[in-house]
Amino acid sequence: MAEYLIVAGMSGAGRSSSAATLDDLGWFVIDNLPPSLIGKVAELAADPGSERDRFCFVAGRAGPDSLGELGAAVAALRSTGARVRLLFLDASDEVLVRRFEGTRRRHPLDADGVLTAIQRERELLHELRDDADVVLDTSELNVNELRVRLVELFASSEAAGAMETSVVSFGFKHGLPLDVDVVLDCRFLPNPHWVEELRQHTGLDEDVRDYVLSWPEAQEFLERLDDLFAFLLPAYAREGKSYLSIAIGCTGGRHRSVVMAEELAKRIEEHGFRPMVHHRDIER
Repeated sequence: MAEYLIVAGMSGAGRSSSAATLDDLGWFVIDNLPPSLIGKVAELAADPGSERDRFCFVAGRAGPDSLGELGAAVAALRSTGARVRLLFLDASDEVLVRRFEGTRRRHPLDADGVLTAIQRERELLHELRDDADVVLDTSELNVNELRVRLVELFASSEAAGAMETSVVSFGFKHGLPLDVDVVLDCRFLPNPHWVEELRQHTGLDEDVRDYVLSWPEAQEFLERLDDLFAFLLPAYAREGKSYLSIAIGCTGGRHRSVVMAEELAKRIEEHGFRPMVHHRDIER
């Protein structure tokens, strides 16, 4: 059965770059397809003679009519039983303003200035964002980093209905990740940053890993998380959630959170899921 990915989001958040990456990953990408035609393309895709089975529809500019049509088209597509995922690309107002000013492009809703247009578009899109399977914040991502995140999310084709999971480590001093479902804090653990011989290493190095896991609090934390996600993972899957993103943070995002993210991913895998691991701030 064919699977479908709908890419929507804020203007300037990376739809064009995402379309190029998804095309490279083997998706049949159709950019700026009118929502009213999504159903017709899906009918052609369902034809037994079709050679394509992964379709990506990239939404165009926001407008009250087009957004209503897009929401209806997504709902109709989901009603067929096909695997349908909605990716929403977002970024902070400040970053979007900077991107438009840097490229000297005009925002599609610009009438009274770029910031006003961005805020208007955000209002129009908030329901679509709430309905998204994945919200990907691109504020801190360059083109290559965005490509890596999309590869992690959409390179493989999992069985329909399977819930994909990811574990992200981060540093609180660099800001909370905005595109995750669950946020955990491991700053209560002793910090390897204050151990001189460990400071320049990361949580991927064995000496830092051994140091962090040597504390009884770390072991108890992992045991409690194991119990928590043994309950949560099947519950989310039963509710039909396509993605579950878990973030775990420490101060800088280079030591404790990296170790704990790797360990948590191992335990999630033991529960029958295949988590992807991403260390957002490990190079900072």
